[in-house]
Amino acid sequence: MSVLTELAERLQDSQIGDAIAESRYLFPIFEGTHLLSLSFSVGLIILTDLRLMGLILRHVPVTEVLRQLRPYALGGFVVVFLSGGLVFWSEAATVMASPLWTIKMVLVALGGLNALYFELVIAKRADLDGNPEVLPRSVKCAGLASMSIWMLVIICGRLLAYIPRWGG
Repeated sequence: MSVLTELAERLQDSQIGDAIAESRYLFPIFEGTHLLSLSFSVGLIILTDLRLMGLILRHVPVTEVLRQLRPYALGGFVVVFLSGGLVFWSEAATVMASPLWTIKMVLVALGGLNALYFELVIAKRADLDGNPEVLPRSVKCAGLASMSIWMLVIICGRLLAYIPRWGG
């Protein structure tokens, strides 16, 4: 048994893990909160990504879209991570047994890295305030990568609910 598996079992079998898993209300509330905040955050990110790709809001400067949506998307992600952490706490050993969980976590990390790279490199180099209808390819690619990654995160997360163990 690996150290991570043992840690996950301890977490899941803890008083808090048991309380969440066995509660009639806690688990559904945490999972519902996780899904609603995820749809809120990723929905805003997809709006932003579609703008970065030049598919919607072409007359609105990218910096304006980012300025208005970023605080809400980030706030939603705080709720996503907190509620997801509580859901994970109650079923850590179960979900970690599936490669889908690992894939989901790698994709979450890639989504974060893509956002950081966009903010720290692409957005600084690109003229986001210039002609709002013409954006550099790097901006469009960052939007496409972001949208693709977050859709795959959601797909893996939903599959985890139905395929907790690979082939099981």
